[in-house]
Amino acid sequence: MRYDDPWYDALASGWGESDGLGGHAPVPEAGHEGRASEDEAAAAADVYLEVQRSAAFQEVRSRYRRFVVPGVAVFLVWYVGYVVTATTAPGLMAHPVAGAVNVAMVAGLGQFLTTFLFAWAYARHARLRRDRAALELRWDTQELTRGVRGGAS
Repeated sequence: MRYDDPWYDALASGWGESDGLGGHAPVPEAGHEGRASEDEAAAAADVYLEVQRSAAFQEVRSRYRRFVVPGVAVFLVWYVGYVVTATTAPGLMAHPVAGAVNVAMVAGLGQFLTTFLFAWAYARHARLRRDRAALELRWDTQELTRGVRGGAS
C-alpha cells in the first residue's frame, strides 16, 4: 500500500543520512535495547518525577503561573474589549483624535504596543525570577540522571 503523502518515505532526522564517507549511516533497529536500558529509562523517569515533586520545581512553576495567568487574562480582556467596541460602537471608534487619526487607530496601535510590552515583561520576569532557579534544577536533574546511568551520559 502506498500513501499519497510526500513525507511518507522521508526518514527521521539523523537516520539513513550520509556517514561522511559516501555511504549511509546504519539505521538502528527497534526492539534490541535490552532489559538494562528499560531499567535505566525507568530510573530516569523516577528522577524526573522526583524533580517535579520538589519544592524548587514547584516554586519555579508558581512564579511562572503568578505572572502568566494574570498577564494573559488582562491581555485577552483588552483584546476582546477592542474587538467588541469596534463592532458594537463604530461611532466611538471613528471619533477623530488628531487629524485623520481616530480612536480605532490609536487602540489598534495600542494592541501592538501592549503585545511587545507583554513580551518584554515576560522575558524580564523570566530572566530575573525564574531562569537561575530553572538552570539549577536542570543541573541537579542532569547530575541525578548521571548517577542513575552510572556516571556517563
